[in-house]
Amino acid sequence: MIKEDKEIVAKIKELKKKRNAIILVHNYQLPEVQDIADFRGDSLELSRIAAKTEAKVIIFCGVYFMAETASILSPDKLVIMPDVSAGCPMANMMNAQDLKKLKHEHPGAVAVGYVNTSAAVKAELDYCCTSTNAVAVVNALKNEKEIIFVPDKYLADYVSKKSGRKLITWHGFCPTHVKILPEDLKREKKFHPQAKVMVHPECLASVVAMADVVLSTSQMAKFAKEDPAKEFIIGTEAGLLYRLKQDNPDKEFYLASERAVCPNMKRTTQEKVLWALEELKEEVRVSDEIRKKARLAIDRMLAII
Repeated sequence: MIKEDKEIVAKIKELKKKRNAIILVHNYQLPEVQDIADFRGDSLELSRIAAKTEAKVIIFCGVYFMAETASILSPDKLVIMPDVSAGCPMANMMNAQDLKKLKHEHPGAVAVGYVNTSAAVKAELDYCCTSTNAVAVVNALKNEKEIIFVPDKYLADYVSKKSGRKLITWHGFCPTHVKILPEDLKREKKFHPQAKVMVHPECLASVVAMADVVLSTSQMAKFAKEDPAKEFIIGTEAGLLYRLKQDNPDKEFYLASERAVCPNMKRTTQEKVLWALEELKEEVRVSDEIRKKARLAIDRMLAII
């Protein structure tokens, strides 16, 4: 098995050069996929890297909306997903018609949307945001009377508390993050009383309230490196633990919940990456009409942060 893996990795490296390709890997992917990454990060971080790179082909190891975002920012590049069926349940909880209806019900409101949305939804937004900058984006809209914030009700709750703004929200959520419960943190704190608790803002409000810090995955990676603490309890998808342990071999990391596993994030394998490079399938391309509108919402966000 080890020999076979080495052969696959060697073939991937060879084909990457031949195709002028880079492999972008989200922090929640399988360890074997993280190992072949040119860049690891969160969704927007990876799409911005894609836009700056000279590569002609982007192999995006993540979920569908992430590859769409890469296509929005890099329309001249070929964006390939090793498993095009890897979707995001939260992103699928809202479509463009849902957002249009919400905007119609609140005609004066500015629409802010999480990056975890489809390209068609982004095209209906005024501003995009990430878990890293959502509070900053809402704070920048202090002159707006009403703000729609979609699709994640838990991120919306966190942003509302941090910004002091009442937000018009949707009923979306991340099925993986809601599996992390307050009792999970209590249990881990009992076993590891010195550990700092880092949780993602997609978690339940009751879990967020128990955290030492509330951070996106890229912020967690940065915080774990820079903070003097030697132990951390991690309240996010299980895949991040591999990166944290690799980056900080002298520190200990404990998952808040073993149930916090996203099946869609685990669909991609080394074999599928190899096939993607061989066949240049499946391409993810956003139409020009949608792309131009969605790009506006992303650019407005980037102008703030």
